Amino acid sequence: MTPFKNIGITGREGVDDSLKVLISFLATQNVVVYLCDSIAPMLPDSACEVCTPRKLGEVCDLIIVLGGDGSLLGAVRSLTRRNVPILGINRGRLGFLTDILPDEIESRVGAVLRGEYSQESRFLLSAQVMRNGESIGRSEAFNDVVLNSGSSAQMIAFDLYVDDEFVYRQRSDGLIVATPTGSTAYSLSAGGPIMHPKLDAVVLVPMFPHTLSSRPILVDGNSDIKIIINEANETHLPVTCDGQVQIGAMAGDVVHIKKRRNKMKLIHPLDHSFYASCRDKLGWGSRLGD
Repeated sequence: MTPFKNIGITGREGVDDSLKVLISFLATQNVVVYLCDSIAPMLPDSACEVCTPRKLGEVCDLIIVLGGDGSLLGAVRSLTRRNVPILGINRGRLGFLTDILPDEIESRVGAVLRGEYSQESRFLLSAQVMRNGESIGRSEAFNDVVLNSGSSAQMIAFDLYVDDEFVYRQRSDGLIVATPTGSTAYSLSAGGPIMHPKLDAVVLVPMFPHTLSSRPILVDGNSDIKIIINEANETHLPVTCDGQVQIGAMAGDVVHIKKRRNKMKLIHPLDHSFYASCRDKLGWGSRLGD
């Protein structure tokens, strides 16, 4: 008997073929299927109930995401207040978060529905921009929160505090604040370390700092991180969450970043391995003799 009775499906456009395969398979599994309204137009004749992302989180006990890591990131943020596990089918590029390949849908999803899976919890960050003591915007991030100079090709200046302790004043292209999940994304391209998903830590990665001695810093996951944007900055500076949500900031604003209390549950096939994903996605060498 499957542990999941009500299954929601969401994702990105252009995955019609995989969506048809998935729905056809789920129709044989004695489960109720709900389609997110963002992808329902791909199957206008489907008998599945169509609902909003919010309702998916309310009525479903499993969400399946069709797309790449970006699609899964968007789904996670829309479900941050729900305790619904998420399973990813990779229709993107790297796919660090979406484990199942399109030609494995029936076998892999079938195994999950039989209870053959592993589950892990990962935390998100909450970012809030304050101006003159008032909030002008906030969002959640599963991968990272990034302060950068936007489209202007110039360095920005800011002060960094961790748990109200001054760390440094920096001039650079910006700062990446990443979770272990995000350590294999934008943070990695900026020279940040790869972090195992089980770590309760956050990495602060400077982007092209003016001082060569400035290096990534790993801090406790429960740290309160504060970035004060220097008054000398003349441009508007975007604060971006997961590369998808942008909050406009300016000189004098304060960016507060901390861990969210609610965690997200990711479902993996039983043979999932973080290190195997790194070998596959990042081109790490295999064992000698392989």
